[in-house]
Amino acid sequence: MQEYADKDSLISEIKKTASLFIAEFEGISEADKSIRFEEVDRTPQEIIAYQLGWMNLLLSWDLDELDGKEVVTPSRGYKWNQLGGLYQSFYDQYQDQSLSQLIELFISTVDELTQWVNGFSSEELFNPGGRKWAASTPSNWPIWKWVHINTVAPFKSFRSKIRKWKKLRL
Repeated sequence: MQEYADKDSLISEIKKTASLFIAEFEGISEADKSIRFEEVDRTPQEIIAYQLGWMNLLLSWDLDELDGKEVVTPSRGYKWNQLGGLYQSFYDQYQDQSLSQLIELFISTVDELTQWVNGFSSEELFNPGGRKWAASTPSNWPIWKWVHINTVAPFKSFRSKIRKWKKLRL
């Protein structure tokens, strides 16, 4: 897994990969946003909804912890072995949004998330135990790893999915 020298490096990589990811949606029409190809397994709309879902979960886990609420990971009603249902909840949540609205939401959520990351001290971000929710699994990851696997990693891997989708659409 990629590692980061400091908070600024993590934020820079999130912004860079988010920008490259969302640029892949250029040229996709509103009429095509829900077309599914078996070889890709998600529609363009679902690809963005997936990203929004995970980023918002990260933010909600932290907000709930800071508000003294019980944090349930990955989400209330879902266990780690039930992620398919969680993903479907993301798709359902954003199904009525236009592609341009989803793109705007993505950009604003990335901005919110990077501001949130910037608010952590280096110790909170890079050492295990920075937040209880981050230690909620046996892996006891530091916050930066949760952020990386729910932003940078899928921004990179889903770029290839949307590129493949665009090739199949031609």
